[in-house]
Amino acid sequence: MSAAGAPQGTRPPMGGTARSDARGGRANSDAGIAVVIPAYNERATLRQVALGALAHSSLVIVVDDGSTDGTADVVSDLPVVMLRNPKNEGKAATLWRGAQEALSRGAKAVCTIDGDAQHDPAEMPKLFAAHRESPGSIVIGARLLPLSAVPRARYRANQLANFGIGWAAGYRIADSQSGFRVYPADLFERARVRHDRRASFVLESEIIIEAARFGVHAVCVPVTVTYANPSRKSHFRPVVDIARIVRMLAARLLARGLNLPGLLRSLQVRPAKAIPPLPGTGR
Repeated sequence: MSAAGAPQGTRPPMGGTARSDARGGRANSDAGIAVVIPAYNERATLRQVALGALAHSSLVIVVDDGSTDGTADVVSDLPVVMLRNPKNEGKAATLWRGAQEALSRGAKAVCTIDGDAQHDPAEMPKLFAAHRESPGSIVIGARLLPLSAVPRARYRANQLANFGIGWAAGYRIADSQSGFRVYPADLFERARVRHDRRASFVLESEIIIEAARFGVHAVCVPVTVTYANPSRKSHFRPVVDIARIVRMLAARLLARGLNLPGLLRSLQVRPAKAIPPLPGTGR
């Protein structure tokens, strides 16, 4: 593979044919859903995440975001599509690149999961089932955990983000910050959101708000989460990244005159697993 980031190996476009995974395990039953794994210095965990994803999708795309620890090497023998950013471009650009690759290969939906093993790929069937039930929605694997199970600072930041993004989007969201999701693939063609390096962790918040303009809402399904490696330095920079999210939220809200109707709707209690009607179907 070249340093410019050409895909490793040759993979056919996605089709409707089931196949066995790289370990000879269960055949893929969700043809059309590509998995995108952004990874930056995740050598310790990427292989287990990629192997888990291969058990559930025939197309797994790993995007190495300029890693310096040999992250790409640990999956070099797996049947994944490998893209490499020559330098670190940030999570937004990395996710966007992976999604565009999935689109070019005919994916109908894009599942995203971080390479740090915080989420368990074995729970992908939960998200895929929700996607089948409501293919026009964003499905989010929500970390519906008690405060004692999550680092306190992260919990508080997530709760504030849930409130602000729910206000701007116009509906209550159980977990707006989880990166374990399934998106309708065409959202990455329609959405007008920043995905450059400065967007960083903002993309996953902004795309929820942008999708709401098209009548595309998010449905949350509960998943487990593991904060098992406290020695790993988080790529999230609290001051800078929170400031960027706040700035994006302020711009979105001001553009809609503070969206007071959206605020009222976001304060209404809804079941966490409620799936909104598909746009235009009335059901």
